[in-house]
Amino acid sequence: MRRPARALLAGVLLAAAGCGLTSGSPMADDVGPGTVGRGRPLEGADLTVVSKEFTEQLVLGAIMGIAFEAAGARVLDRTGIQGSVGTRAAVVNGDADATYEYTGTAWITYLGNSHPIPDPRRQWEAVRAADAKKGLSWLPPAALNNTYALAMNRAHHEKYRTDTLSQVAALAKSDPGAVTLCVEGEFANRADGLPGLQRTYGMRLPARNVTQMDTGIIYTQTAKGACVYGEVYTTDGRIRSMDLVVMEDDRTFFPNYNAAPMVRTDTLKKWPAIADVLAPVTEALTNDVARELNARVDVDGEDPHQVALDWMTEKGFVTEG
Repeated sequence: MRRPARALLAGVLLAAAGCGLTSGSPMADDVGPGTVGRGRPLEGADLTVVSKEFTEQLVLGAIMGIAFEAAGARVLDRTGIQGSVGTRAAVVNGDADATYEYTGTAWITYLGNSHPIPDPRRQWEAVRAADAKKGLSWLPPAALNNTYALAMNRAHHEKYRTDTLSQVAALAKSDPGAVTLCVEGEFANRADGLPGLQRTYGMRLPARNVTQMDTGIIYTQTAKGACVYGEVYTTDGRIRSMDLVVMEDDRTFFPNYNAAPMVRTDTLKKWPAIADVLAPVTEALTNDVARELNARVDVDGEDPHQVALDWMTEKGFVTEG
């Protein structure tokens, strides 16, 4: 996963033995209530926010923390944890209070299900019900759905004329050498990645047609045409900046990865206003918003926390000064 400078400075590691978080820094934004946090309902709360280490998570973690600050809470920033498992463990173990998590990740990676639920609302409801037994509360999800996709550059799109994954599968049968993929190692082996994709669409790609590489390199290599199709995330800002064409998942194979606040239940019981503080912010998070904010970090080189603060201010959720 990509890791900008802020993650290197503020990020923390959760040891495999479950030792707990070792560092963090207080958020010190000079913000007050806007359309969220009126009456400062979290005054007196000490809340720790965590996130994973990649760009979108760093931005979402900052957004959550800034909303809490505006509502009166003191916030400890422990964003930038390496890996999904460590982030969840921090909340489960009580080392952190809340994070933005993805429904598909919870359903498949944490809860051990092999078949995603196609309807995004039902997927969230199933995760919420299962995690309620584990001391975790899921607040309503965003429209933001950071799922997998395959994309290609404009030149290859003009040449092969594929717009759906079914058409990619048909191309793989008619012209086996045409379908070359650049993917992450994790995607190459996950049930909700390449193995399941090939089963669902009836593709049988030879190993020589699949090259594994780091996430960031996939985008540049796909844009250059080194591989015909690259694995991308649907909310990544580089899709637009590199003018990539995303293939439609016409058999709805990929799980829904809707972002939603995952809060430690004990914390939510003590500070129930958390739900009202986050609700309008979460509702405003869409794929278009995520692509724009992610691009400001990954393409323009801006700091993820500043990007989050700018967005929260521009939307009127918080006021500065």
